[in-house]
Amino acid sequence: MTIGNKVAAEFFGTFWLVFGGCGSAVLAAAFPDVGIGLLGVSLAFGLTVLTMAYTIGHVSGCHLNPAVSVGLLVGKRFPAKELVPYVIAQVLGGIAGAAVLYFIASGKADFVAGGFASNGFGAHSPGGYSMAAALVAEVTLTFMFLLIILGSTDRRAPAGFAPIAIGLGLTLIHLIGIPVDNLSVNPARSTGTAIFAEPWALTQLWAFWVAPIIGGALAGAVYPLIAPDPE
Repeated sequence: MTIGNKVAAEFFGTFWLVFGGCGSAVLAAAFPDVGIGLLGVSLAFGLTVLTMAYTIGHVSGCHLNPAVSVGLLVGKRFPAKELVPYVIAQVLGGIAGAAVLYFIASGKADFVAGGFASNGFGAHSPGGYSMAAALVAEVTLTFMFLLIILGSTDRRAPAGFAPIAIGLGLTLIHLIGIPVDNLSVNPARSTGTAIFAEPWALTQLWAFWVAPIIGGALAGAVYPLIAPDPE
C-alpha cells in the first residue's frame, strides 16, 4: 500500500472512531428513557475500533490514534518515516468526525455544546478527579491498551482475532476511565472534540496528548521484554 492509501484509511478510520464513540456520548448517552449510559458509550468506542480493524487493518494497520502509532514505533512494528503523516491524518480525521457530530447535535433547538464529550480533570472530570489522577489513569490505560494491541497482533498470536481483543480492550478501558476524565487514550479523539467544546477543553488538552503518548511508548518498550522475538 502507498502512504496515500494508508493515511486516507487512517483519516476515515479516526473519523469513524470519533463520530461513533463521541457521537454515542453526545447524542445517545442520556437520551430520555432509553439512553445507553456509560456501558453503551464504552461499547460504542470498542465497536468503532473493531469494525475499522476489519475494514482497514490490511491497509494501514488501523492505528486511529497517535499514541498507538508511537507505541508501535517504539516496539519496532512501525516505520519512523510514516509517523508524522499518520498523526496528521488521525488528527484531521478526528476533527472531521467531531465537526459532523457538532453539526448534527446543533440541529436540536436547545443544543448547548458544553463539554461536547471532551476529556477533562478537576472541575471538568465527570467524577471530580484530580489532574494527577487523570494523568495516571491515561498513562496506565493507554499502556494496557497498547499491550493488548502488541500482543494480539504478534505474528505468534492466533490469526484473525486481534480486532476482537482490541475492540473489547477499548471497551473495558472506557468502562474504567470514563468517570475519571471521559477517557482519552487517544490524542486525536481528544483534539477533535476539544475544538468544538467550551474553551476549558483546549486548555486541558495538553494532558491528553502527553499522558497517552507516554503510556503508548512505555508499552512499546515493555512488550518486547515480555515476549521477545527469537528472530
